[in-house]
Amino acid sequence: MSLRDRVTPEEWQTRVDLAACYRLLDFYDMSDLTGTHVGARVPGEPDAFLLNPHGMFFHEITASSLVKVNFDGDVLTEDSEYGVNAAGFTIHSAVLGGRDDVACSLHTHTRAGMAVSAMDCGLLPLSQHSMLFYDAISYHDYEGVATNLDECQRLQRDLGEANMALILKNHGLLTCGRNVQEAFWMMFRLEKSCQAQVDAMSTGAELIHVSKDVGNFTRDQMKSRGTSFGDMGWPGHLRRLDRMDASYAH
Repeated sequence: MSLRDRVTPEEWQTRVDLAACYRLLDFYDMSDLTGTHVGARVPGEPDAFLLNPHGMFFHEITASSLVKVNFDGDVLTEDSEYGVNAAGFTIHSAVLGGRDDVACSLHTHTRAGMAVSAMDCGLLPLSQHSMLFYDAISYHDYEGVATNLDECQRLQRDLGEANMALILKNHGLLTCGRNVQEAFWMMFRLEKSCQAQVDAMSTGAELIHVSKDVGNFTRDQMKSRGTSFGDMGWPGHLRRLDRMDASYAH
């Protein structure tokens, strides 16, 4: 019996979307060998979430290969030859365990994201993409590789109760979503924001910072759309993946 036949339709759909997210991160050059991760709640199972099998590259992830764990760190997936990344468990158990409004959390180590994470100024209001995060992004101090479960409480504290993006200083980026689609869209925007900042700063030219009034207005414009931006683009992402390699959905 296939895994699809042993889980609920809702869990299977989440698995397909999460596997697609991993493939898309690889396609858009936001993967880091086996070093990063995306977690998603299992619908109908409050104590369970899905993570990538530690040891598989993002372009290899399938719906069936994702590992189900609980918030105590127990692997619930039967017959899995892989475990989960310890740091990935710490980060995603903290976010998903601390925020009932978050269904998916996404973490990357991209070149631009790591660069901005090392800047004392943080993310600057330089581009329209960055307006989504205007006064709406959190920061977490670097504590080493996130294998200490005590860090969960500090991750929850620093992310806060409302923000959907977190810069892990000297480390990388994290975004949240009310579904997988929104978490991916948020990361795509945050990554573009970081790329634009690094590019603009590298010119040495005087930078134009968006005013506070315009920043707040534009952020609210974007946030008023809810998950619609991520939802609208998702079918196109899946069509791209289907043309490239449809195995993500197996």
